[in-house]
Amino acid sequence: MTIPMTITEKILCAHSGRESVRPGEIVNARIDLIVAHEVTTPPAVNMLAKMGITRVFDPSCIVVTPDHFVPNKDIQTAELTRKLREWVKEQGIENYYELGDHGICHALVPERGHILPGQTAICGDSHTTTLGAFGAFATGVGSTDLAAALATGELWFKVPETMRFNVSGALPPGVYSKDLILYVISMIGVDGARYRAMEYHGSCIDSLSMEARMTICNMAVEAGGKSGIMEADQTTASYVRARTARDFTVYSSDEDAEYSSVFDVDASSLEPIVALPHLPSNGRFIGEVEPVAIDQAYIGSCTNARIEDLREAARIIKGRHVARGVRAIVVPATSAIWRQALKEGLFEIFSEAGCVVSTATCGACLGGHMGVLGRKERCISTTNRNFVGRMGHPEAEVYLASPATVAASAITGCITDPRIFLDHAPDLNAPAPRTEAAAMQKE
Repeated sequence: MTIPMTITEKILCAHSGRESVRPGEIVNARIDLIVAHEVTTPPAVNMLAKMGITRVFDPSCIVVTPDHFVPNKDIQTAELTRKLREWVKEQGIENYYELGDHGICHALVPERGHILPGQTAICGDSHTTTLGAFGAFATGVGSTDLAAALATGELWFKVPETMRFNVSGALPPGVYSKDLILYVISMIGVDGARYRAMEYHGSCIDSLSMEARMTICNMAVEAGGKSGIMEADQTTASYVRARTARDFTVYSSDEDAEYSSVFDVDASSLEPIVALPHLPSNGRFIGEVEPVAIDQAYIGSCTNARIEDLREAARIIKGRHVARGVRAIVVPATSAIWRQALKEGLFEIFSEAGCVVSTATCGACLGGHMGVLGRKERCISTTNRNFVGRMGHPEAEVYLASPATVAASAITGCITDPRIFLDHAPDLNAPAPRTEAAAMQKE
């Protein structure tokens, strides 16, 4: 008798050579993709060296890019990146993306066609859950587990329980996938999905672009999730096939699969949401949020710095100017997105409005550089975390929101409902000229 399973259970089952798996069981799974950056990879490499392990299991399964401190901000980060480059050369890793062709790893990997439906993927970074938008089991690990996977191509997991989210309806104008995931996290709390897979279904999810889906899966970890995952569909297949000719397997949850819990969300009832300090679960509808003054508006990170996000921000900012006393920072997620935004004239819009544009980097999201906050400063940001000290000084405050809400707030100087600007905003989502980056972003 066949045991009904969820997508996550089927992927882990297939990769561990078993006929079936159940939540709570320990499996040793084959890893299809390992993503590496300059922060957590050098410690993993050092561990392997101490054990006398000099070769990775398969260089072709590894994708590497420096992304957290790009360009290097000091001697320490320069040394980390130098060690990463030396290791890449030593191991013969071809999938290495250097400064100028680099990007935040969670955006770069799908953009370059490295993630496929049905795969297992890990990275020494918690927001690896982003890749679950492609119907893959993707999760972040520590440097010790990263070292083990680099050496053996396998890693053990406890099969997670799965939570199901049925999202019906359509997102209203001015409401985006970032608002949806902030709503979900506010509903279940920062530990509401602890070591569970967050699986999404419904007409709303089906209508979303891959970029929007990645935003939702990206923040699974902010609810304590082991992973976020969506069933691969035609939108997924089109995105992937535009970037690679490799075959892939699509897994679907059985109709009678068991879930630890099921939630129904009507997307049409949502409004723009802002997560107040100091937790991503402190989401409030914009009408419930006081128009507090801000010092900085930040559009970037692995959550919301894709071309779709930059277009929405530019749509609101075009023809207007950043409020006096506000620093507005725009950070595209990858070099290809940077080039696409340049060709579409988005940088001109941002520059004329008084914004500054950076190269692709995690940067200020983790309090690294390119926008770190000082004492008692307030920032509204498209990033994924607003913990105490996350973007700088422990007495600073971070508010999380969509690119549209951040752009609107930059214009007014205080937290603002983006819908007040949308009636007369120009349409920047019209088909763009066919270019290298446009082809990469084809959905």
